[in-house]
Amino acid sequence: MNIVLHQPEIPANTGNIGRTCVATGARLHLIEPLGFRLNEKEIRRAGMDYWEHLDVRRYMNYEEFLEKNPDARIWYATTKAKQVYSDVDFGPDDYILFGKESAGIPEEILAAHRAQCIRIPMLGGIRSLNLSNSVAIVLYEALRQNGFSQMEREGELHHLKWE
Repeated sequence: MNIVLHQPEIPANTGNIGRTCVATGARLHLIEPLGFRLNEKEIRRAGMDYWEHLDVRRYMNYEEFLEKNPDARIWYATTKAKQVYSDVDFGPDDYILFGKESAGIPEEILAAHRAQCIRIPMLGGIRSLNLSNSVAIVLYEALRQNGFSQMEREGELHHLKWE
């Protein structure tokens, strides 16, 4: 699975998303310009010690991203979509693209890919969810649809035993 952030602005969100990608085996793609430097303290704090294990790729712009991933099946997460994220069939190698915190994905990109635009349902009057929360919601649905392949599905207590 692949998570794509188009011009992310808030380092803590990108750090959280990086940590989620490491926990799920997803690759993170960052499309510039970024609103921060990747070595900022906020990214390290949010990503904790997981950032070094992250498979992250950077692109100068959206066009370079498309050139370097010509066969990518991309889903565009936006509050402007008519299709709900849980109503589409995600493949194990799909790309889910999210826009920057202040403006989302540019409408020119959305209009060119209307059938691949997906949304998270919300009550009216709410502009959007936090970016890192949105990524987690959609990514885990995609992983669920693919059987949580290669992921641990059971946990152990530290001091007690499950009965």
